[in-house]
This record gives sequence, C-alpha cells and structure tokens, in this order.
Amino acid sequence: MDQRERMFNLPATIVWLSGALFAIQLVRGFLPYASDVGLLMTFGFIPARYGEVAASLPGGEGAMIWTPLTYAFLHADWMHVGVNVMWMVAFGSAVARRFGSARFLGFFAVTAVAGAAAQYLAMPADQTLVIGASASVSGLTAAVARFAFVPGGPLAGGRGREEGFFVPDPGLKASLLNPYSAFFIGIWFAINLLFGLQSGLVPGAEGQIAWQAHIGGFVAGLVLFPLFDPVAPARRI
Repeated sequence: MDQRERMFNLPATIVWLSGALFAIQLVRGFLPYASDVGLLMTFGFIPARYGEVAASLPGGEGAMIWTPLTYAFLHADWMHVGVNVMWMVAFGSAVARRFGSARFLGFFAVTAVAGAAAQYLAMPADQTLVIGASASVSGLTAAVARFAFVPGGPLAGGRGREEGFFVPDPGLKASLLNPYSAFFIGIWFAINLLFGLQSGLVPGAEGQIAWQAHIGGFVAGLVLFPLFDPVAPARRI
C-alpha cells in the first residue's frame, strides 16, 4: 500500500466545484461577445428584475427563480474566479470535510441565495449585474468560525488531525464569545466593508463590489450552520 500523502489533499467536492467554476469561465472565453453578454444577463442576478423591468430582461420572469443561485457560477474575469476559488480552498475545505458533498453543496446554494437576497434588500431597484461566488465563499468562511476555533478544532490544536474537523459546535453565542472566533469574524467584516467602500483596493476589480451580498452570505452561513452540520452539538451544562 502506498503510504505517501497526496500533494494536494483537498476534498473531492472542492476540486470538482473549483473545476466547474474554471470551466465555465473558460467556455465563456470562446463565446462571441454578444452571446456572453446575453448569458450574463440571463443567469446573473439583477435586483431590479423583481420589479417592472423583469419582462424586458433576458430570461424573463423565469430568471427570477434561477438567477439567485446561478449568478454564483459566473465571474467577471480570471482574477475574480481565481480569488474566489483560492478563498474557497482555504476555508471551504474544512467545511467540505465536515459536511460531506451533499450538505456542502446545499450550504453553498443556500448562502448564494442569501447573498442575492441581501443585495436585493439593500438595493431593490438597482439594475447592476451581480455575479460571483463570493457570497457562498463568505458563508463557508462563517461556517469555519463555528467550529475551527473550538479547542481541538483545525485552527485550535487539531491541525492535521481528522477528528479536528468534527469537534462539536458550541453554539452561536459561544462562538461569538470565543476571542479567536470573534476576532476572525471582526476582521472579515472590516476587510469586506473596507473593500466594499473602496473597490479600487482590490486588484482586478473594475466595478462595484457587492459587499452587501458578501455580508448576506456570511450571516446566513453563521446562523444556518446547525441546519447542515451532521455533528451533534456540544452539550450545554
């Protein structure tokens, strides 16, 4: 039996999802400009689509159903998709190990929809196209804060041990009171607000950053984590 470790020991779900995001970006590169724009307008999220302009946009009223999810699979350029994939690999891998493929993909989808909802609530009449997996990646980052900093977790003494990915969730209140977790969450919010208000600080970002969608995905990931977590929660005494 070969005991050598693989160079990149990533969960299969992360590998396949990352590959899908890169493949979509690659295929779009071969499309005529008009076709690519049509694809973006049909599958990208536009808050104003839920108003009177819905019928005049590509996809019609049907796009109101699928775009809160499909926008997460489209990106502005290779820099955009690359940053999201790197962030997903860094933080989503721990969540994928804990959740398993089906729960992970469901969580990815739900946090994408939550990000779209937050963007709509913040700017309901905005006709700006919103694309990218950042809301879902933000949700995955929030999920890490629910277990990674628990004693024995992957960022608190359990690094390199498989059982570190399955420490019981202590609950939202306990996570927020954990100084390491709280610091992690605080830094995330500070960075996103800074980049959201000053888009020029982000390399390759030519347009406005949808920071509201990021926050929507993060909050959803933080709050909805127990609904997807297969590990029994910690007993509170």
